Order: sequence, then structure tokens, then C-alpha cells
Amino acid sequence: MNPNAHVDGVLVEWGERLFYPRNRIVKAHTPRLRPMQDRAAVIRSRIEATVRRAPQVMVKVTGGGRGMGAIAAHLRYITKNGRLDIEDDRGGVERGKDSLREIERQWRFGGAYIGQEGHRREAFNIMLSRPRGPDPLTVQRAAREFARMEFADHRYAMVLHEHQANPHVHLSVKAESKHGQRLNPRKADLRRWRATFAEKLRELGIEAEASSQITRGGSRRTEWLWHRKAREQGRIAGAREGKQAPVKLTRSRRDSAQAWCEIAKVLASSDDVEDRKLGQSIVNFARWLPGVRYKPPEQPVPREVPGVQQGRGSPRPPRADPARTLPGRATQEPDSAR
Repeated sequence: MNPNAHVDGVLVEWGERLFYPRNRIVKAHTPRLRPMQDRAAVIRSRIEATVRRAPQVMVKVTGGGRGMGAIAAHLRYITKNGRLDIEDDRGGVERGKDSLREIERQWRFGGAYIGQEGHRREAFNIMLSRPRGPDPLTVQRAAREFARMEFADHRYAMVLHEHQANPHVHLSVKAESKHGQRLNPRKADLRRWRATFAEKLRELGIEAEASSQITRGGSRRTEWLWHRKAREQGRIAGAREGKQAPVKLTRSRRDSAQAWCEIAKVLASSDDVEDRKLGQSIVNFARWLPGVRYKPPEQPVPREVPGVQQGRGSPRPPRADPARTLPGRATQEPDSAR
């Protein structure tokens, strides 16, 4: 019997809310749901990567071909007109214009016929990358395992680009599966894709994470291209992209803060020394997040740590409920553990 079964159960409950939020249309669960102990191990690895501020992976849908003409043009673009290797869903690696024409023929006539032009997307173009310069072949291996897991029923082709600062993989996926079902990615699917790709990188020894800005407490400003051009021309004023944006304490941020607090408290109560160290790391990380109320350990009641701020005004006084306190073991190890 697992001596930390209670800790694992609470960790998975709040960890899934934090890293795998549910969607009313697409329900996102922990990838490859295994026994509780294995699910808790996945959550622990994601917590460790987040509090260490590991590099965030990117999985981005860059477009899609509406007809075979657009699909073939994209394949020519990512292979530099046949000069780069292209790998298909069957593991074959080829190069040259003849290989591109063969892929085009297979996609056009395999399953529902794809005309030269169409009114709906017949393929999705996806780009996968991880910043800060990992080995390109490792990124390619992770992308290969990602594609095998997420698109096992679809035809796809992938090309590695390593001629730029950050190595990345272009993946073109046929929209219709071998069983006639069509791919229709939603936001929850994109979150799952990022988590899967990051997990594959971690399995290969590359530090990576795929948490959301809300989970990390980030509030960086993004900017539309037209807004950037107008600001550069002096027609409008405003903060640049990447600048810190004002934080609005939304329900999602409050839920994230509560999840971090509950995870820190349950890890502090664990009999495992490593869990308690991780709990302390969470306290140091989460104390700065929007919605978290933190009382420094030198206060008269050193056991009182994060709670959830309920609104944008003054925080409510600490609650006496012990479920809202973080045991002292999170900040100080007992003599037996030293």
C-alpha cells in the first residue's frame, strides 16, 4: 500500500485543476491516465518544472490547406522544395520532389478525395519548438513521439528545421482520419498537445514545461501586428509587446491561486522529505502570484502561509480553519529529517 496515498490523491485532484483545466466542450485529462501513483508522479514533475521556471514549449497551429494545391505548396515550403528530409506517419524518410509528389498523390486519393481547391481545411499545419537551443535531433524525436500519440489515425508528414536560432519541427496533418473522422482542434486540444510535447521532451532529458500564463502567474502583454505598426509610426501610443500588463484578479486566477495553496499544504503534510522540500519551493514561487495572500514566517503565527485572496480590495484576515494553513514542516524540517 502506498503510504502517501492521501497526499497523492489530493495532489492529483488539485494538480489536474491547475495543469489540465476542463473545458465544457473538450474534457482535458492528465495524459495517459495511469494508476493514481503514476498520475501523481506526472503532477510532481510538472510542478517541479514550473517552480524552476523551465522553458515553455510552443505548439502552434500556423494554418491549414484548403485543397491539395495549398497542401502541396506548404510541403514544398517546409522541405525547401524537396531539399530537406520529410518523414511520414509510417516512419519513412525521403527527400526530393518525387517524394513530395507521392505524398500528394496518397493524400489526394486516400480516403475522401481532395480536390485542387476546396472550401474547408483538408490539413492542419503545426509547428513545435522549445526555446534556448536544445539538440535538434532530440526535438525531432520528441515531435515524432508526439505525432505518433496524438495523430495515430491520421496521415501526417514532418520536417525538422535547424537552420534558425531555435530548432523546430513543421508537422502537416491530414484533417480526415483513416476512420473518416475530421480533426477539429479546440483550445483544450492545444493545451493537451503542449503538455504531451513537453512530456516527451522531459522523457528525453530536456527540461520543458507547458503551463499557461495564469498557472505561472504571468501577465505579459501581446500585441497585434497592426497595433505594432501603428505604434511604430506614431499613430497610437501604448505599451510594447512583452511589457507587464495590469493584472485583473479573474476567477481563473483565483482558482489557480487556490490550487497552488492546496498543493503546498498537502505536500507540507507528507512524510516524504522531498515532498516537503517541493512544498517549500511552491511557497517561494506562489507567494508572488496574483490572488495569493502570504504571511512571512517571522510573523507571530509562522504556520500561516498562502491563502486565496477573494477580490481586488484588501485581503480578508486569515481564517482559523486548519485546512487553510500550511504546516510548519514546509518551512522547517524536523530534527529526524535533518
